[in-house]
Amino acid sequence: MVEVGAVALNYRDKMVTESGRGLPLAFPFTPGSDLSGTVVALGEGVTGFDLGDHVISTFTPDWTDGLRPGDARTPAYRTLGGYYPGVLAEHVAFPAGWFVHAPPSLSHAEAATLPCAGLTAWFALVERGRVRPGEVVLVEGTGGVSLFALQIAKAHGAEVIVSGSAAKIARARDLGADHVIDRHEADLVESVYEITGDRGADHVLEIVGGAHLGKAVNAVAVGGHVHQIGSLEGFEFSAPLMPLLLKDVTVHGIATGHRRALRDLVRAVRTTGLRPVIDSRYPLAELPAAFDALDRGPFGKIVVEMR
Repeated sequence: MVEVGAVALNYRDKMVTESGRGLPLAFPFTPGSDLSGTVVALGEGVTGFDLGDHVISTFTPDWTDGLRPGDARTPAYRTLGGYYPGVLAEHVAFPAGWFVHAPPSLSHAEAATLPCAGLTAWFALVERGRVRPGEVVLVEGTGGVSLFALQIAKAHGAEVIVSGSAAKIARARDLGADHVIDRHEADLVESVYEITGDRGADHVLEIVGGAHLGKAVNAVAVGGHVHQIGSLEGFEFSAPLMPLLLKDVTVHGIATGHRRALRDLVRAVRTTGLRPVIDSRYPLAELPAAFDALDRGPFGKIVVEMR
């Protein structure tokens, strides 16, 4: 049993509360997936945790390592706050394997941002993309996943380009962005060509979806990686075929990651001193306002603090 200290919100949580998002919800239902809390009770035979331990949840509890469970017809999507009960509660009681130890350097609010946003960026760039020093990473936007990607890429010695609104890309520079693109004033693809001398970006974190994937395919370098993460423009996407073929592009579908990668991320946070970016914090009583804040395009994460 874990006493919940904080819960980081994802836009998916808002969608689930509003429409169910097509998930097999069992009522009464608790939304939310990303908690940080303290172990306050242990079941018989539980090992690896002690009373008082600071822990975080795992977004996809059944996915421990390797390939995601499921098959071609039915890929698994058994997540907290969707298929399984969620974490927007004062206490939760889950199997011990659904938690990992949190980095000791982070507060509950900071640690709660790791299970989905932090892990998604880590899984894309490190687990699947194998980002290396000197490579160029294009990060779209300045939300939670994007800012984690910026910091993770810099920690691995990469050069980072951030695309976003004028007010927010200035703040991205303060986090270490090497180059910024005002998405309202400049053409994304041409700007990437100019910055890289026509080479393109080795990695593109594509968070928009829809036809925007085409921009990612055009902006990516020969032999580069496009990490398809977001679906802001819908769940159908399109891209021009010839650059995809001629540039030997690898497109990764990224839907968070497994528990082992989350543990790897925790170790990286501990050794690098990475600090998650929190846009704003709300008490649980103001959860509707916290959900509304997701629509305003936060710079980093929205966090609900339970105490």
